Amino acid sequence: MERNRCDRTPVWTQLQAAYQSTGRGFDLRDAFAQDATRFARFSQQAPHVFADLSKNRIDDATERLLLELAVQCGLPEHRDALFAGQAINTTEQRAVAHWLLRNPVVPPVNADCGATKFVAAELPKVHETLHAMLAYAEAVRSDAAITDIVNIGIGGSDLGPQMAVRALQAFAHRAKRLHFVSNVDGHELAAVLKGLKAENTLFLIASKTFTTVETMTNAASAKGWFLAQGGTDTARHFAALTTNVAAAKVFGITTTFGFWDWVGGRYSLWSAIGLPIAIAIGAEGFRSFLAGAHAMDEHFRTTPLAQSLPVRLGLLDVWYRNFHGFTSRSIAPYHSALQRLPAYLQQLEMESNGKRVDAQGEALPFGTSPVLWGEPGTNGQHAYFQMLHQGTDVVPVEFVAVRQAQHTLAGHHDLLLANALAQAQALMLGKADPDGHRHFPGNRPSTFLLLDALTPESLGALIALQEHRVFVSGSIWGINSFDQWGVELGKVLAQDIAPRLASGNAHGLDASTAGLLERIRSGRA
Repeated sequence: MERNRCDRTPVWTQLQAAYQSTGRGFDLRDAFAQDATRFARFSQQAPHVFADLSKNRIDDATERLLLELAVQCGLPEHRDALFAGQAINTTEQRAVAHWLLRNPVVPPVNADCGATKFVAAELPKVHETLHAMLAYAEAVRSDAAITDIVNIGIGGSDLGPQMAVRALQAFAHRAKRLHFVSNVDGHELAAVLKGLKAENTLFLIASKTFTTVETMTNAASAKGWFLAQGGTDTARHFAALTTNVAAAKVFGITTTFGFWDWVGGRYSLWSAIGLPIAIAIGAEGFRSFLAGAHAMDEHFRTTPLAQSLPVRLGLLDVWYRNFHGFTSRSIAPYHSALQRLPAYLQQLEMESNGKRVDAQGEALPFGTSPVLWGEPGTNGQHAYFQMLHQGTDVVPVEFVAVRQAQHTLAGHHDLLLANALAQAQALMLGKADPDGHRHFPGNRPSTFLLLDALTPESLGALIALQEHRVFVSGSIWGINSFDQWGVELGKVLAQDIAPRLASGNAHGLDASTAGLLERIRSGRA
């Protein structure tokens, strides 16, 4: 499989010319006034997700050029290599196959992308682990003595499960309380443990290697608390989501669920890392969650580029980042259950595509991942939307809304949806006023993603959509979206600094770090 970096394709210069001629001065209000069919052409239904792209600064000609860019960059071949289980994570020589975790027991014939052998070899292992994990989840759900489940992990071992459990709270077991601890800051663990009882608590230790410093520090403290509270059966009250069975056994854990090196951390909620989700919503709910994601996988795998929603979104991201120069994107979920979605998407996109070199290690002359940030509506309206409407920077906004409410409180949901629609409308239309303080420039782009209902199926599809969208933009940029070397340096240095806080040894440190070290030590009793 050959990949061609975007700036080395013939169509790249055509896109630069298109931006100068029409993109720079593109006005959404004029586009709608001149084309009554714009909404229909720039909106589409994908599995469980409807997307309105019409309020974006793009026209037919530009989208055609972007689709040609995808072809010239080898996106179809790169996508097929993904689904074939090829080692597209080139710096670690690993396949990238989180999609396989969502495949049914009898997969579709994928001979067209060469996946048959890989699927045949790996899928039985996937379903063996899935079956064992879901059986354990059901046992926990039926165990009346267990009232609280504490998931201890960090990064992908925390953000994904936490986001999904909160999002699907309406489907959760009412007698089970799920807690999440990720930060090595002891205040977080202490706050969770306060009020819990050892005999009623199950700890899930989520670390692929069982060596992650933050996770194992929290795990050791949790075990200490458990024993101090009179807990006597570590094997019953602790389970590990890890491949290091031996280390877990030394810890006292005999119940373990593993996963594979072709599952990256930020793509791992579909694996054993998703055990908290399975405990919350049950085996049937978790299988529905997987099914929704698989439907989006098949949409991405089989749909022509021009009708593929992940492709259209990923290409739009490239258009905005590299031609319009937009450096960030705001995520605005208009559903309180999706409150952790922005944080989850931050890791998914910024850890995947926050790279300054291409897959060959060559420095890139253009920007890659935008900064993702956001807050649920309507809270965000009363916080940062001022900047979105009247600030000096243009920030594309991605609204996520749900048609059907999961409550019966009269009037609330219609008001919520009205606010989402009005904000997208106001960003586009603006409002002219001679008083500069009251002038809204408008022409500010947004995407609107609409789910019929927030269910395990629709959430699975929404997450898979975002995964594939990140793949598309990373593929166009020619980078490896599946490593994360930038996570490591600070953690390595922390291992050097930690003992210095006790000893006061500042030898070899830069002046700032040495000064801060002394300042911290001097304030201690």
